[in-house]
Amino acid sequence: MKVFPDVRLFAVLQKKKFLLFLQNNEKIKKAKIMKKSLLIVVVLFLLAIDAMSQGEKYEYLQISAIESVVPGGFGRSRLITTGKDGQVMETDLKNFYSLVGINFKNIQNNDKVIVDRLNELAQEGWELIAVTSGVESSTEKTGLFITRYLFRRLKK
Repeated sequence: MKVFPDVRLFAVLQKKKFLLFLQNNEKIKKAKIMKKSLLIVVVLFLLAIDAMSQGEKYEYLQISAIESVVPGGFGRSRLITTGKDGQVMETDLKNFYSLVGINFKNIQNNDKVIVDRLNELAQEGWELIAVTSGVESSTEKTGLFITRYLFRRLKK
């Protein structure tokens, strides 16, 4: 059977059109994927901006537990609460050491005072978001333990 050149040319042209169609179809698919990806990036960006603005909706409060390790009970220990208005409230804590050495009852007392204060703040709607602790000692026989508690709550 003899195939005419026009028929072969027609078949080649149809094949090229089909291949172009496939290529264009792939480009369209890629373009749609790019549009979806761009939309996702924009939405994530807007969510990030919203999350950053959430910080403006909070008020913060910090309390510091300063516990003395001065031998003989001569140090001073305090639980200091600093409110958003700068007002300071001090609560006495016991020193870690008494005249005879480390005093575990004093440590238990301090733990109770601190936990009671943390529970009060939780009842008032404060959320504990960070705890930082450190030790300072100018000599081997003296020093301070400090623990800072940072709270936040939604502004009223």
